[in-house]
Amino acid sequence: MEIIDGRLDVAEQHLSENCDERPNDQVDLIVIHCISLPAGHFGGDFIRELFCNQIDHARHTDFDSLRGMRVSSHLLIRRTGQIQQFVPFHQRAWHAGQSFFGGRNNCNDFSLGIELEGTDTGQFNDIQYARLGETCRCLAEAYAIPVKNIVGHSDIAPGRKTDPGVGFDWARLHRLMAG
Repeated sequence: MEIIDGRLDVAEQHLSENCDERPNDQVDLIVIHCISLPAGHFGGDFIRELFCNQIDHARHTDFDSLRGMRVSSHLLIRRTGQIQQFVPFHQRAWHAGQSFFGGRNNCNDFSLGIELEGTDTGQFNDIQYARLGETCRCLAEAYAIPVKNIVGHSDIAPGRKTDPGVGFDWARLHRLMAG
């Protein structure tokens, strides 16, 4: 696994317009999220469509609340282990929203966002953990990000967000990163 021109070489590329330039080149935080569309359903292209502003809101009632939403993440790790990239790492993805970490607001400015296909009340697959561990290790080495700066969305937006959720095994991720 290698980063070339801000892109993960093993990731399928689907570039999103939902990004912009970072206010500076500082990247020292990785934020782990989870997502499923519709809620609790896995597979299909709905997540990619959401991040690329192509979702057909008429296809499911869950999508009504997504109208006008412009969000993205750097990476998505599917339940199959496939990695998709939406935003190059040197750009700011729109994944964290109102957030705070280490005395700083607006975590999008200095973070990398990784979505896991899943729910904040469910479990994640072995292959997802393996790919996440490998990816976090690669990003942490490339950007000198300490393990303590790999956090959940719930850690940077407490009370507003709960992902990656109660089923996420942080100790397992740390073991996998240690390799």
